[in-house]
Amino acid sequence: MKKILIVEDVPDNAELARKILASRGYEVLQAENAESGFQSALDHRPDLILLDLGLPDHDGLTLASWLRASDGFENLRIVAYTAWPPDTAREMSTSYGCDGFVAKPIISVVEFLAQIEPLLA
Repeated sequence: MKKILIVEDVPDNAELARKILASRGYEVLQAENAESGFQSALDHRPDLILLDLGLPDHDGLTLASWLRASDGFENLRIVAYTAWPPDTAREMSTSYGCDGFVAKPIISVVEFLAQIEPLLA
């Protein structure tokens, strides 16, 4: 079973993504900030991280850079999870070393899964 770590500080955003992903059979882990997200990634070795870019302790860039610099995480799939406008989100997620971005709030379950599932294949 594929593991997905959601690093998101807004409970409603995290819970909606968790429910959608769990209903598809993924094991879903959650963290509320960058430091707990980093520790969870080290402990559980997820296949993909859904990463909020505006976390309360450190921004998404910091967490993505910590992960990319850690042994065994060079190829980890990281998807920015953001409410930023699409053009800004695309530019920032690329500069953050992410493999893509998902807009929040999630409006279409089908579109959300279409963005996530190819990265887990």
